[in-house]
Amino acid sequence: MLSHLASREERVRCFISGAVFLLGALALVVPSGYSIGAALLVLASAVWGRSVFPLSAQDRWIIVALVTYGVVVGGLSMLDHGSKGFDRPVRFLLAVPVLLLVLRFPPRQAWLWAGLAIGAIGAGSWGMWQKLVEGAERADGHLQVIQFGNLSMLMGVLCLAGLGWAVVQRQRALWVVLLLLGALLGMVGSLMSGSRGGWIGLPVIAFVLYRGYGRQLATSVKLIAVGVMLTIVTTVYLLPQTGVQPRIQAAVNDISLYVSGGERNTSLGLRFEMWRGAAQLISERPLLGWGETGYYEGQVALAEQGAVTQMVTEFDHAHNEFIDVLAKQGLVGLAALLLLYMVPLKVFAPGLLHPDLHVRALAVAGTLLPVAYIDFGLSQTFLAHNSGAMFYAFWLVVLWGSYSASCRKHITKPNADG
Repeated sequence: MLSHLASREERVRCFISGAVFLLGALALVVPSGYSIGAALLVLASAVWGRSVFPLSAQDRWIIVALVTYGVVVGGLSMLDHGSKGFDRPVRFLLAVPVLLLVLRFPPRQAWLWAGLAIGAIGAGSWGMWQKLVEGAERADGHLQVIQFGNLSMLMGVLCLAGLGWAVVQRQRALWVVLLLLGALLGMVGSLMSGSRGGWIGLPVIAFVLYRGYGRQLATSVKLIAVGVMLTIVTTVYLLPQTGVQPRIQAAVNDISLYVSGGERNTSLGLRFEMWRGAAQLISERPLLGWGETGYYEGQVALAEQGAVTQMVTEFDHAHNEFIDVLAKQGLVGLAALLLLYMVPLKVFAPGLLHPDLHVRALAVAGTLLPVAYIDFGLSQTFLAHNSGAMFYAFWLVVLWGSYSASCRKHITKPNADG
């Protein structure tokens, strides 16, 4: 009987591991690839996730954050769009049973990190093909260009988080090379997209990585790592094929023109105009906001009055996650969004010092996920896209479920694959 139960649990765990692998490996290389692994996990939760499982206080807080965001944002969106307004927020509610499933049957970490590495390698390769072979101005994969670039970078960053796990594996060299290649090509995918916003947060991302791993490294290794990074950044900036130099120069020019009172209809100038208009709307309805329709109509009215440039009416969002949700869903919506980001930061943070590198790698990745999304949200309404919502909701529950389960089991074997 016990052997039968053990074999059943192993089959379930293999299925979940495969779904998590696909969650990373297919995310950016096939149309709606980010949904395939997630759909399999939702299906698995319906079949195997119904048993009662004891939850820790931290587990409950993750669930509260997901449910609060889904219900608050979904409920306020329904005031504008009826049942259609609940379409995207429901992803966060569907992630809850997946979390309960992962807590019971955590995926093998080898599958998790391999999926992220292969997905990042695929994204970077696809981005290079689009830009360097097909001649696209900006690589976009199968997504909106900013979404593709930022998610590609995020997958690369998560590969760096996995290095702590990789160095204690039996095939250490293979795993380290695979994850470093994933990190490099994930960043390359972002460069090929020409998306600038995601790179603003790199110093904070570097700080999280340092908190997780830096203190164990010799000073010489740290200096070499900094030197390599500076060399890569300089090379990328100077190579004309990457298109990075003109994008940076364009950003500086946009800011200069806007500050001097010149052209407002530039890429960054339009963002500043949207934020200025949104700030005026927020001051009028701070608690529950204007809703999506009201926000757009408000911006149109401001443009007709000459308060903002007419071109802002071509956009239905503020190109900033926090300003956008505050304008459309008020302080209530903003509180739900902050809960969605702050709770994971709070519960993952202690794991940055965990003595077991299997556990610490998950904590570093879990911390980097909201940090990256906060960064992305400064210049893009990232969760307003299916790709952004799906990636955050399902990677959050996979990483937290794996981390929480690993803490419970007190993993100590340095050669285990998790």
